[in-house]
Amino acid sequence: MQDFTHFNAEGRARMVNVGEKASTHRTATAAGRVLVSRDTFLLIQSGGMKKGDVLTVAQIAGIMAAKRTPDLIPMCHPIPLHAIDLHLSLDEQRCSVEIEATVSCDGKTGVEMEALTAVSGAALTVYDMCKAVQRDMEITDIRLISKSGGIHGDYLREENTHA
Repeated sequence: MQDFTHFNAEGRARMVNVGEKASTHRTATAAGRVLVSRDTFLLIQSGGMKKGDVLTVAQIAGIMAAKRTPDLIPMCHPIPLHAIDLHLSLDEQRCSVEIEATVSCDGKTGVEMEALTAVSGAALTVYDMCKAVQRDMEITDIRLISKSGGIHGDYLREENTHA
């Protein structure tokens, strides 16, 4: 069990001690999408959804989700976030809502989970706001795009053709 940092000597889950780690500037960017029908897409685009402006509400929800990550993911440390930049756009060709979140902090642990949680929260909000007109939407392709800082170094995803 020595190689597994989230388990104690008895094999039980624990939150990793990051107290001795150096504080560094850390960023992470994640992305995802919600695939919708043409009719739903047009309602989002025109602002005609009965619950309101889908993109604005989803943006706020994603920011709120990032700030609540340690309340949702059991082993995440609460960290002071410096910035959460969440961008939602419409892709007419895919008939989708494209979501990208970048999160940053100066700290002892990374912000990948906060970026992924921001995207997930925004995607779930798009679904919630549109479910009255469409139930078969797909939340898809949630992924880490990049991260920087920390002892594990930088990461940049090589995007494949479908993402």
